[in-house]
Amino acid sequence: MHVFVTGGTGQTGPAIVSELVGAGHRVTGLARSDAAAARLSALGATPWLGSLDDLDTLSAGAARADGVVHLAFGGDFSDPSAMTRRDVAAIRALGGPLSGTGKPLVVTSGTLVLPAGRVGVESDPASADAVAGLRRDGERACLDLAADGVRSVVVRLAPTVHGPRDHGFVPMLIETARRAGASVYVGDGANRWPAVHRLDAAVLYRLALEAAPAGAVLHGVGEPAVPFRSIAEKIGERLGIPVRSVDPVDAARHFDNPFMATVYGTDAPASSTHTQELLGWAPSHPTLLTDLDDGDYFTAG
Repeated sequence: MHVFVTGGTGQTGPAIVSELVGAGHRVTGLARSDAAAARLSALGATPWLGSLDDLDTLSAGAARADGVVHLAFGGDFSDPSAMTRRDVAAIRALGGPLSGTGKPLVVTSGTLVLPAGRVGVESDPASADAVAGLRRDGERACLDLAADGVRSVVVRLAPTVHGPRDHGFVPMLIETARRAGASVYVGDGANRWPAVHRLDAAVLYRLALEAAPAGAVLHGVGEPAVPFRSIAEKIGERLGIPVRSVDPVDAARHFDNPFMATVYGTDAPASSTHTQELLGWAPSHPTLLTDLDDGDYFTAG
């Protein structure tokens, strides 16, 4: 299969490109710079110069492919509405050439689109009021394409996609702990986070592209509920610093970011039971706490 990929050089993209290439697929990856193009080439993909704002370029890339994986997401985080509009426009541009073909379009979201406080499952609709509610419209835009003959699929990734060279929420938490001299959890730290190893997530994307039915919502979750306090305690242990609670009222000041304080204090467990049964996906790589012990999270800084 010839696969067009956006975001192939981001947090999770290189693992997915490598997984697809290793499985015999031919990959073309959107690249907005020469550096990104060089990285894609090194992964065995063919660069396709352009950006998420180049809708004609996105459509042309999709039209030449047998399937699309959309990973890229970004923009001005001070303007979430603009980020959502940009993502929806990109999804529609990618999906348009696939209409009536039955070809797959796999779009990325996150489990933080779900209401907090209970275990989220694949059948739960995204909520605009959730922590990552700005991804809801992208999910809808993707799933709506199923009615147009696109094998559209949403993959909701856990907030922690861990593995080598991670630059997501956990490294940010570690850096805050270094700076503050204490590893902190919010309240009693009993709030739960799902997690997935990047290599397990890559396998899921390949399976979604190859076999998921139109309209499917999948959860990229290897561990459904890691207590946040256990993450903070592991960071404190590895850095040799105290571990303590911060009151939710003071969390924004501690993390120097109200949004991050909300993220770190959210109880957001999520299941992937249906995903695993549907596709035969079986996460097998190290857990988050094992990765914090054995990975590269503390080798610099």
